[in-house]
This record gives sequence, structure tokens and C-alpha cells, in this order.
Amino acid sequence: MIFGQVIIGPPGSGKTTYCKAIFDLLEALGRKVAIVNLDPANELLPYTCSVNINELIKLEEVMERLKLGPNGGLLYCMEYLDKNSKWLLNKIEELKDKYLIFDCPGQVELYTHLPAIKNVITLLSKNIRLAAVNLIDSHHCSEPGKFISALCMSLSSMLHFELPHINVLSKADLAKKANLSFRLDFYADVLDLSYLLEQAEEAESFKKYNKLNKVLAGIVEDYSLVSFIPLDVTMKESCLRVVRGVDKANGYIFGAEEESNIQTMLSCAVKAEWQDDLYGMIQERYLDERTSDNDEFDDNI
Repeated sequence: MIFGQVIIGPPGSGKTTYCKAIFDLLEALGRKVAIVNLDPANELLPYTCSVNINELIKLEEVMERLKLGPNGGLLYCMEYLDKNSKWLLNKIEELKDKYLIFDCPGQVELYTHLPAIKNVITLLSKNIRLAAVNLIDSHHCSEPGKFISALCMSLSSMLHFELPHINVLSKADLAKKANLSFRLDFYADVLDLSYLLEQAEEAESFKKYNKLNKVLAGIVEDYSLVSFIPLDVTMKESCLRVVRGVDKANGYIFGAEEESNIQTMLSCAVKAEWQDDLYGMIQERYLDERTSDNDEFDDNI
């Protein structure tokens, strides 16, 4: 059985950086791993990929020949890949002994309602145990409207892909610059969003969207599916936490040939591992200087 993860998320969320960091970590752990680049806009790759969509179709050539912009060209490339999925299947057949990381494009529409990427992933999932890893930039937490939008996009992606799904707050090492109003665990665990709505009501630029924000926050809370794992790619402990979450989601911990013990398996099965240690580690390292003024809020929750 082949295992892997599909890396999705909006532009600038750190997908390619994540792929490089996780590839290096898994390789260091002794796992045979390969990266599949499905983003035709990725020209300067920081990693060596085993399969590159640019061998099938190139975004620049599509834009020049069909007179399309970057977004239209990218959609055409994904639809072309969908129609020529046998090319991808034949390439992956050569990697059947590897753990696969799929680096996907950064266009949100591909993950929320358009069928091209979903069709490709559905086809791949017939022979590969996949989990989707959705990256959201921690900077979105700095503004209530942006964070609610990120929550809705994450929820929509979960429903659209119908895969085991892990949401990740990327760039946690830069969260201090994002000027977060609450502690990191508030955003990661998606706690009571009423606090976020109160903050949005006070912001002049979001007042006209108050009713919309309340409805969207209500949808997110009604589904109660979205939560995040904070990620700092410079910390091995943080990367390992994401890997464990993905391994639990796609069943790798139970089906791989890597040595494992019953304690690790049970921990993954019942989610016995607390997140507090990771939140505390990132909070102390990057955020405590600025969040000391929010102690009153911390006491309330």
C-alpha cells in the first residue's frame, strides 16, 4: 500500500517550504519519500521532485498560446492534467515503494468547488492512502474577517475533497509579527468565535460585514470540524507533530513497515497526546512578549 499527503492551501501559505521541510525530516527518519510537483507555476523548486507537471504542460506556454492570465492558465493546466491523468499514474507507478508528497497549486477555487484537482486526487486515492494537508498562513489570524474567511475555506476544502484532512497554521514562527489579539491555542482549537466577532464589530473596516461574519462563524461552529495544528518549520518538534497527525489520518502508523510500538499506535488511535506542550513551546518562543497584555482574556477562557 502506498501512502502520501496532498498539500493544499492559498498562495503564500508556505506549501513548497512545507514540502521541503517534511521531505528532509522524513528522509532523516529513514522513510523512503518522493515529492510530486503538481503546480505548473512552481519554477524554482527548493527540492528535487521525482515527478514534475512541467514535463506534461507548462503554465508560461499555456498563457502565451491561449492568451490567458495566470489564474486562467493555471485552471487550464489542471483541467489538462485531469484529462491526461494516465501520464501521472504511469509516473507514480515507478514510485510505488515511496511515501508521496503532492505539492499542489495555490489557487483557492481548485480546493473549494472546481472539479479538476478533485478528480485527479480521487483517481489517485484508489491506489494511494492519501490525507489532505491544508495550510493557512498564521497572519490570517491577525484580522477577524480574514480568519473567518480562512475557516470557511478550510471547511469547504474538507467537504469538497472528502479525504482525511489536517489543517495547519503555517509560519507560526512569524506569528509575532501578525499582531495576534489572543493566544495561539484560541486560533488553533477554533474556540468560542463570539470573542472574534466582538473584535470584528469594533473594527471600523469590518462593521458592514458583521451580519455576514456571524452567519459564517455559525456555519463553522455548527459543523465543528475545523481545527489547526500550528507549524514552525524551523522546529523539528513542530514538524513531527504534523507528521504524526497526517500518519494518523491516512493510517500510515498501522500499515507501514517502519518499526513502531503499541504505545505509539494507541496514542494515535485515541488522540491521547495533548497539544498544550506544542502550543506552549511556540507561544513562549514567539508570542509571550506581546500577549502579556491579554491576560484578562486568557482568564476568561
